[in-house]
Amino acid sequence: MKQLLKKIENKGMYVGMYVKNRIQSVMQDKTGENYVDVGVKILIAVVIGALLLAGLYALFGDVVMPTLEKRITEMFNYSGT
Repeated sequence: MKQLLKKIENKGMYVGMYVKNRIQSVMQDKTGENYVDVGVKILIAVVIGALLLAGLYALFGDVVMPTLEKRITEMFNYSGT
């Protein structure tokens, strides 16, 4: 049992050292590439979302609503002929 605990402890130490070294390397990196990448992704998402919203608004305003209004008017103006 003691040997098993020693192995787990040693493996945990190596993992902990790896994580510590990885965090240090990321914190010391001063290139700023991660920030630029995230900013560009957010900007692209906002622009695509705005274009999609504008397209749907135009589609519903010009195509769907007049057709729907016409069909509802025809449905309630039933003359019985």
